[in-house]
Amino acid sequence: MTRAGEFDVIDLARLTHRATAIIRVMTRKARSASSAPQPVNLPATPLELVTQQIVACERCPRLRTYCQGIGEKRRRMYLDQTYWARPVPGFGDPRARVLILGLAPGAHGANRTGRPFTGDGSGDFMYPVLHELGFASKPRAISREDGLRLRHAWIASVVRCAPPGDKPTPQEIRNCSAHLHQELAALPGVRVVVCLGRIALEGYLACLLHDGIIQRKAEYPFAHGAEYRLPNGLHLLASYHPSLRNTNTGRLDSTMFARVFARARQLAGLSRT
Repeated sequence: MTRAGEFDVIDLARLTHRATAIIRVMTRKARSASSAPQPVNLPATPLELVTQQIVACERCPRLRTYCQGIGEKRRRMYLDQTYWARPVPGFGDPRARVLILGLAPGAHGANRTGRPFTGDGSGDFMYPVLHELGFASKPRAISREDGLRLRHAWIASVVRCAPPGDKPTPQEIRNCSAHLHQELAALPGVRVVVCLGRIALEGYLACLLHDGIIQRKAEYPFAHGAEYRLPNGLHLLASYHPSLRNTNTGRLDSTMFARVFARARQLAGLSRT
């Protein structure tokens, strides 16, 4: 016969033993977790900081209103897509030797996809040439997630928001110049700058003038195939912009365009791949 209180004592002993076992298991798990590699939050690189600043920029109310309005209305063929509708940062290889500088995002191209020359006729013309010359991993640019990568090249623009009629105002170009300055500083490997169109050239020359690298913009007139050696040692090339207005009319063809980038590879000291 069990004495009074014996059951309670035995139960308590069992519970104590079980609790001790649980604590041991939890301790082993905690030790194992603490010894496992922990994620490290690395500081942002200069290019990443520039990208963040560009995407968050609100300096030009007219351009922001225009881009957001396009993103809300959308083109019929893109009704199922969510437009980027924000300022478009640069894209490419952080160790780039060649900077490709355009005018601004296309309203239904980069303003939709969030990546320069992606998803429009200009990109459809440009990327096959870049691919053939070893700058791009693929000949087509569809979206930010299409896997296309650039090698030795970085693509940006003098204006980061799509402007109405592809015509930014002088003040809007000046507002965006700070982004280009910061981007150039974060790309120390650049040896060659290829400006696509007169406005891109003017925007880049304005940066050089501001920094005291050149004395007069007039000494570097725009012409397709123009080539200049800048006082800071960089090479400056110019090309017609690969817009449909130029490519559909025959003003610019792929052979003309390829010659400019073949020369850029040569001046950048890149072997042909």
